[in-house]
Amino acid sequence: MTITEIPFWKQKTLTELTNDEWELLCDGCGKCCVLKLEDIETEAVYYTDVACKMLDCQTGRCRDYKRRKQHVPDCILLTPETIEQLAWMPKTCAYRLVYEGQNLPDWHPLISGSTDTVMKAGHSVAGQVFPEGSVEDEDMANHIKNWHDCIDH
Repeated sequence: MTITEIPFWKQKTLTELTNDEWELLCDGCGKCCVLKLEDIETEAVYYTDVACKMLDCQTGRCRDYKRRKQHVPDCILLTPETIEQLAWMPKTCAYRLVYEGQNLPDWHPLISGSTDTVMKAGHSVAGQVFPEGSVEDEDMANHIKNWHDCIDH
C-alpha cells in the first residue's frame, strides 16, 4: 500500500488534519447533539431522545452548523484538543475512534462512499428524536434512550 492509498485519518494525527479533513470525519449521526443527563453522584452520562434546538430532527444535521455557538452558547465545539476530555462521545464517533487508534466502521461515509449508510446501519438519530422544548425538564428522565453505540453505564 502506498502513502496515497492510506486514508488521511491514518496518515495524520487529529491535530494535523485540515479543516476539510476534520469535517469529513463526522459521520453525521447526530448523537453528540442530543441532550444528555449526568448523574451528579456517579458522573454517569445518559443520552436522551431529545435533540438540541439546532438539530433538524428529520435529517439529524445542524440547522446552522457554522454559527451554532451563537445560537447555543453552551454548545461544545469538538476539537483535536477537546476530544480527550469528551468520554461521552459515542463509541462509534470517528473522532473518538481515530483518537483511540481504531478503524472507522464499514458504514462510515468515508469507508462506504455514501452518507446513506449511516442511517441504513441504524446509527443516525434522524427521525428518532424530539425537538428541544417539546419535552418538559421534569420529563427528561423519561426520555433516556439507550442508543446502541453510546457509552456504557
